[in-house]
Amino acid sequence: MGSRIESFEDLEVYQLALELQQEVFELTKTFPKEETYSLTDQVRRSSRSIGANISEAWAKRRYPAHFVSKLSDSDGEQNETRHWLKSAFLCKYISEEDFSALITSCKTVGRKLGNMMQNPDQWIPKDLR
Repeated sequence: MGSRIESFEDLEVYQLALELQQEVFELTKTFPKEETYSLTDQVRRSSRSIGANISEAWAKRRYPAHFVSKLSDSDGEQNETRHWLKSAFLCKYISEEDFSALITSCKTVGRKLGNMMQNPDQWIPKDLR
């Protein structure tokens, strides 16, 4: 935690999740029309939920168990996104290069979420304890 974090939007993990969400969105624009209400929708929803759950976790950080639970939900969405990206890769909707880059982004977000879950007290301001 370098500079003061005043909002979930200041969290590096949230910023990375938002970037991942937008990369997924742009990439899925090229998916076949028949995937609109299945694979495209699923991977977009799960990637968007990563950041949404981080923002919810931030609001619940006064309560460490709730904070960790929402971060865990975010990590679950990150893993779901990886599954859908693997499905898109296997269907040949995305290149190996794009797949690899997105999976690396997912893993980075997952590691950062893991660190937050392992050290929840570091994210709870003293005046909220």
